Amino acid sequence: MTSCEEMISIPQCFAGKNVFITGGSGFMGKILIEKLLRSCPDLKTIYMLLRPKKGRKLEERIKLITAIPLFDKLKKEHPSRLQKIVPVAGDVSLLGLGLSAESRAMLIKEVNIIYHIAASVRFDDSLKDAIFMNTRGTREAVYLAQEVKNLDVFLHVSTMYSHTDKEVTEEIMYPPLADWREVIKTAENTDSHILNVLSLHFINPFPNTYTFTKRLAESVVYDLCSGRIPAVIVRPSIVISTVSDPIPGWIDNFNGPIGMLIGGGKGIIRSIYTNPDVILDYVPVDLVIKLLILASWDKATERRKEERLKFSIYNASNNNVKNVTIGNMVKMGQQIAREVPFNTILWLPGGDITRCYVFHLFKVIFYHLLPALFIDGFLMLSGHKPILLKIQRKIYIANMALQYFITKEWTFLNNKTIELENRILPHDKADFSYGYKNLDRYEFFKTAALGAKRYLLKEDMNCMDQAKKNVQRMFILSVIFRIFWYLAIGYFLINKVKILDILGHFLDKMYLYLNNL
Repeated sequence: MTSCEEMISIPQCFAGKNVFITGGSGFMGKILIEKLLRSCPDLKTIYMLLRPKKGRKLEERIKLITAIPLFDKLKKEHPSRLQKIVPVAGDVSLLGLGLSAESRAMLIKEVNIIYHIAASVRFDDSLKDAIFMNTRGTREAVYLAQEVKNLDVFLHVSTMYSHTDKEVTEEIMYPPLADWREVIKTAENTDSHILNVLSLHFINPFPNTYTFTKRLAESVVYDLCSGRIPAVIVRPSIVISTVSDPIPGWIDNFNGPIGMLIGGGKGIIRSIYTNPDVILDYVPVDLVIKLLILASWDKATERRKEERLKFSIYNASNNNVKNVTIGNMVKMGQQIAREVPFNTILWLPGGDITRCYVFHLFKVIFYHLLPALFIDGFLMLSGHKPILLKIQRKIYIANMALQYFITKEWTFLNNKTIELENRILPHDKADFSYGYKNLDRYEFFKTAALGAKRYLLKEDMNCMDQAKKNVQRMFILSVIFRIFWYLAIGYFLINKVKILDILGHFLDKMYLYLNNL
């Protein structure tokens, strides 16, 4: 590596360069685009791959994507830079990325840096869809990179959970567990129904199609890029709200700890089946974006060709930085729910961890499903649309999908990532340094809760006092409910037969209702 005096700064590295981004309309993609435009002023163009939609031009979609608070700072300081975003029609799940001949020729001629972020992160995707999007889509992105005339770096965003078969994941490439070429060929030539029937056997030992296909995608990048083009893989762990850049607490999805925080704060989630001592590995999205930029800068500015062609892997995790157990996370969430309550709550904020799966199911039935049935029944009788049972069903499915990840613990080593930050030039630190070690966990998640209120739930931030009064009322109501609950149990024990007849009649009615959902 060159000395500090010879090193090119990060903004200089991007000066006059053209960037191509897949997945630019997603959570990470939007923040990457905003950061590049704001912090790399002389960047020439960002070509953004967008899937065409009927009745809406690509330029209109760009306006909608950038019309969110995430871009307010950029609009205030440098509004003209938004004109550097150029939409390109395409689809990662299609051969050739769905690009027209003209668009492909233009990208091959103009592009210097490629960020391949696009992926389906759904755990329940069919095997065929996941392969086409995550594995074959990556192959098609690499094929394009191989044709680009003046490529500085190809960066692929993977996931730490593509290596769930290992207790410790280092920043190295691991041998493939399947031949990605054969897997793609099988998906292209096998009926979807047959693939779905065989999917559990096919993806073993991975828990879902997402982790399986992302693992294959890493092999695609390594096999097609190593020693041929400058390539980098970045593996984030659980990506959550921003720390501060460009605004504190920005998020646009309910995934991970934030979803748990909202569910507990709304009084919907009462039980989480996991081990409270499991360490939850999360990383704020703005820090991941800084790592993407740092990794591409480091690769693009390497003077020696043999080093540039050497494959690089970085793990974006909080290993040995700001560790937190799920138990501590839940305790923080309970305290934050009292300090930053949501405007509309269904029950007293709370929820706790249950180690015993049978006891967890008991709590799900009595604290999740039965209250939902009774409340929905009351709503139906009063002429309103029932909603709570559907919400609880979605929460249960989401929890079942997450159980594999919150009942196990992995170690994601990040030595190279930490070392990379140490190479930042002094005048670049203000814009690109993590500052992760100085992060206060509690204040971060409190800010994340405020961000969830503002950006996800669209709540009025001036109603905080009223929200706190609602929590106090709900506390009184919960005490009253507990009193009546224990009285009801006593009455049930005395009049067991009569109560069972009434309950059976009610459950018959609800069974008919559920069948009609």
